[in-house]
Amino acid sequence: MPTQKNRTLSAKVWLEHKGNTLIGKGGAEILTSIEKNNSISRAAVALNMSYRYVWNYIQKIENTIGEPVVETYKGGKAGGGGAKLTDLGRSLLAEYTQLENYMKKALLTPNHRETTTLKGKLATIEKENNVAKVTIKVNDQTTVTTFVPEEKIEKMNLKIGNEVKIIIRYTEVEIEK
Repeated sequence: MPTQKNRTLSAKVWLEHKGNTLIGKGGAEILTSIEKNNSISRAAVALNMSYRYVWNYIQKIENTIGEPVVETYKGGKAGGGGAKLTDLGRSLLAEYTQLENYMKKALLTPNHRETTTLKGKLATIEKENNVAKVTIKVNDQTTVTTFVPEEKIEKMNLKIGNEVKIIIRYTEVEIEK
């Protein structure tokens, strides 16, 4: 049986667009590697992934969001083509990195009272079995989804469109009006 010393707190974060996953940790690593290597093939090699996997992942992101996140260019007779992130690609990577850093800070903070706070608009509320899945739009490209007791939604009289605060603590995510 593992002891408390062998356990660590962890969480997965990802960015979504209209309820579909855009990038998580692996996608961020792919975009970072493309930015660093200026090439999809060199990025794939650096990550020990196949070119096809990296290309398909980029296509999945672009199909989901409807805009390019990587720009490719051809080289001359001697080759030399490459790839770079578009402004949108850099923006998604920056947002993911910011969100991941918020979560890491929350998880690593020994003082459970320390928090990270974001503000946003309540986008969706899905109630089922006394639990509500709540989605909050922080900005045009960042959405946070969390689960809260249904009674809290009712007690706070939360409605879609309400401005709310998202409070990320060491052990929980909470919303307030």
